[in-house]
Amino acid sequence: MTFRATRDTGNTTTRSRALRFAALVVLGLSVTACQSLFGKDEDEFAVIEEEPAESLYNEGLVLSNSGSFRAAAEKFSEVERIHPYSEWARKSLIMSAYTNYEAKRYTDAITAAKRYVTLYPGSDDAAYAQYLVAESYYNQIVDIGRDQARSEKAAVAYRELIEKYPESEYAVEARGKLEVARDQLAGKEMDVGRYYLSKRQYLASINRFKTVVSDYQTTRHVEEALHRLTESYYALGLISEAQTAAAILGHNYPDSSWYKDSYALLSKGGYQPQENEGSWLSQVFRKASGTL
Repeated sequence: MTFRATRDTGNTTTRSRALRFAALVVLGLSVTACQSLFGKDEDEFAVIEEEPAESLYNEGLVLSNSGSFRAAAEKFSEVERIHPYSEWARKSLIMSAYTNYEAKRYTDAITAAKRYVTLYPGSDDAAYAQYLVAESYYNQIVDIGRDQARSEKAAVAYRELIEKYPESEYAVEARGKLEVARDQLAGKEMDVGRYYLSKRQYLASINRFKTVVSDYQTTRHVEEALHRLTESYYALGLISEAQTAAAILGHNYPDSSWYKDSYALLSKGGYQPQENEGSWLSQVFRKASGTL
């Protein structure tokens, strides 16, 4: 009995010591954690969370000036995230658009630039932001054999720049690049129209060439479009329309090789170019010249 009592007492003592040690360990960990959260590390947390907007912005400028545009864009985004209502956030937004553009991250550049125009339409940098939107689309234009969605978006963005900020330093360049984008769109219509013409799907080809002469008269594709209309109408037996297309081609581009081809085509059937003023073609060109 005495032996068992001694063993029991020993176990009880061991368990008590173990429990006290565990409690001390937990207490020690708790104290350490509290010291980390509220003691010597308090200032360290404050620095991470409260880095001044101006410091972040200047860090972004340094990175941008060194050509590290991706890192700079991230830094400017950080200004917006941490200090969203500050003047530095506004400055960082336009810089974010610029650095993403330079880094060829066009989707991010467009997003930032559009936000800037929406939030600060009267700012001195609003025209530049709109310019970055247009340029980002423009730099993604592909050959006419592929989808021209970005050409269309570039044209829309340049047109918006010209209309909203006609006196800006970017307006002149925008007008030139708008014509390039429009020419690209007209080229796509011509490419599809030629395909339909080669398949003898004349109504479909006419619709494509009609779009070119109606919507893209200032592009280099109009001469060929008028000739292709002459071909398509002639193939369908719509001689009056074919004669009108050839006549308008000859009147506007008398030295064009396309006019010579149209003239030769009509001559084979004993016809001459002759404008029907009731034709949609005649009305389109008279309206464009201001005589309608």
